[in-house]
Amino acid sequence: MTQISADVLQSWDQSSRREWLVTNGIGGYASASLAGANTRRYHGLLVPAFAPPLGRAVLLSKLEEEVRVEDQTYLLSANKYPSVVQPQGFRHLAYFGTRPVPTFTYIFHEETVVLEKRIWMAHGRNTVYIQYHLVKAPEAIRLGLVPLMAYKDYHTEQHRWDGFHGTVSALPDGRLRFVAYDSAQPLYLDIRPRLAFTDHSGWFYNFEHFREQERGLEYTEDLYCPGRWDGVLAAGQTVTLIATVEADLSDPPDEALRDEQTRQADLLAQAEVAGAAPARETLTLAADQFVIEKSNRVARATVIAGYPWFTDWGRDTMISLPGLCLTTCRYEVAKEILTSFAGAVHNGLLPNRFSDNSQGAEYNTADASLWFFHAVYSYTRESGDWAFATQEMLPVLEDILAHHVAGTDYGIHMDPADGLLAAGQPGVQLTWMDAKVGDWVVTPRTGKPVEINALWHNALCVTSDLARRAGQQEKADGYAERAAQVKSSFAAAFWNPATGFLFDVIGPDGRPDATLRPNQIFAVSLPFPVVEGDQARAVVDQVAERLLTPYGLRTLAPGSPDYHPHYGPGDQATRDGAYHQGTVWPWLLGAFADAHLKVYGDKAQTRALLDTLLTQGLSGYGVATLGEVFDAEPPFAPNGCIAQAWSVAEVLRVLALLA
Repeated sequence: MTQISADVLQSWDQSSRREWLVTNGIGGYASASLAGANTRRYHGLLVPAFAPPLGRAVLLSKLEEEVRVEDQTYLLSANKYPSVVQPQGFRHLAYFGTRPVPTFTYIFHEETVVLEKRIWMAHGRNTVYIQYHLVKAPEAIRLGLVPLMAYKDYHTEQHRWDGFHGTVSALPDGRLRFVAYDSAQPLYLDIRPRLAFTDHSGWFYNFEHFREQERGLEYTEDLYCPGRWDGVLAAGQTVTLIATVEADLSDPPDEALRDEQTRQADLLAQAEVAGAAPARETLTLAADQFVIEKSNRVARATVIAGYPWFTDWGRDTMISLPGLCLTTCRYEVAKEILTSFAGAVHNGLLPNRFSDNSQGAEYNTADASLWFFHAVYSYTRESGDWAFATQEMLPVLEDILAHHVAGTDYGIHMDPADGLLAAGQPGVQLTWMDAKVGDWVVTPRTGKPVEINALWHNALCVTSDLARRAGQQEKADGYAERAAQVKSSFAAAFWNPATGFLFDVIGPDGRPDATLRPNQIFAVSLPFPVVEGDQARAVVDQVAERLLTPYGLRTLAPGSPDYHPHYGPGDQATRDGAYHQGTVWPWLLGAFADAHLKVYGDKAQTRALLDTLLTQGLSGYGVATLGEVFDAEPPFAPNGCIAQAWSVAEVLRVLALLA
């Protein structure tokens, strides 16, 4: 369990920059800062996915919380307004913990009152529970709860508008039905036990989301209040607000909490982490937040790339699958994901991403299809399900290879002269270094990128092995011969004797790019490495010396002309200009650890690479999870998504590997 102490919680500068997250397994979530203020447009207590795992909207933004003890009133919430933070309920926070669910402990009234708040979601449902338990008090307290509504697409800020009428009606079962505007999805609000509701409607104005301000975006918002609940709570008593878009009655709070505790215990038991390092338990539960299982609510099994704003991406899913599903022994889920994406292959390409507006898949990626080979092979080796690989996946893999050899979209094709893979089309980003602002592709990497060809070699070797196991020896030999050609051509094209490491890209004109980037580490790390021996050691050493940080690998070596030491603050052009130009990515530690272990064979030394990330990284940004990026220089400030699938997955995978 990740715990945060009072000295951090009671500091606005620290608690407002740490965030909690709970998810529901279908793309919905709840999240806010530890301070209690919404510091992003994406924050909210109920952010359902209306077209799971897509279609997310912020409905219940937050609660204003008021406690009256004797003749004193305490405000427990927090909001950032222009030039002021008011109220400052975080001053009463004594403790925050994440297990079994996010729990805030408030101590006030000369330490005679202890109030706990718990937040969780019902798995598979767009339903959130916010529970208040009075641990102790000198007498009964009066609790007031004021819901503030947003009703907006989660990428936007809400401002008062005339069509927002906010109708509240009481249902026969005691719940309240809130309808924000004509045609809006109803929100059902249920207080158990019942508290008196008073219609006290109106708008609250000028909430500031400073994280959006730092991103150069619009950052003020107005929220609608339909009224308030008031009631009396005695020591030992509990009251729970249930907010949901589901019309049917929600499970009782005690039952719902037990279900969530049981579900978490089952995940840990399945992952066989009993007695493991606490960080491994934490990451196992964090991994579950990204996994979307196919169900009657969800059309396809997939992986959410990151919270709060990413949807599902092909590349991220394939890279994350080993850590999220195989390290945790969720083999059936892995199989569902592979099957789902296999069915979406088009012209030999795996989808790059599924758009948030449900308009279908985008295919601008040169590496997602190649990572698919790695994911299939990883699943097969871990599960022993060779029949699935040889009977169901092998035809898909061969189709992908055939399209790459013949040439497919975005200029992706095998060069018949050397067998290497080339890719690129003006104005299109195709590798994982995919930042684009308007027409500006920040790192186009057109030609023959180093990691694309390492993955290409790996894909050929994987297919050769599967063909051999399927009894197709002639095909297996053909793929092996092509892989041998690629390995030979790779050595001739990519090794830079002047620097002692690999070129990052061989341009369309044959000119090599000698920029030191982390992409070359995949030439060593993959199951079928394309670089071995002294050259592999040199690659690992150069990356360690110039790119390795306590939080991941830099995307560009310091001293390079385009090096950016800081990711933000700044507008999109500023941030994307630094995104892969120095900014540190934790997920790259996975490949680096694999390569380091291959070269040096020292588990303890390799495990030490994770120490800072596992201590500071799990509590300094998204609590009990790992974020997307860090600045390239000390103090390595975190940024981007607070919870990133491949960061969690790769660190968890390596942690298990090195156990």
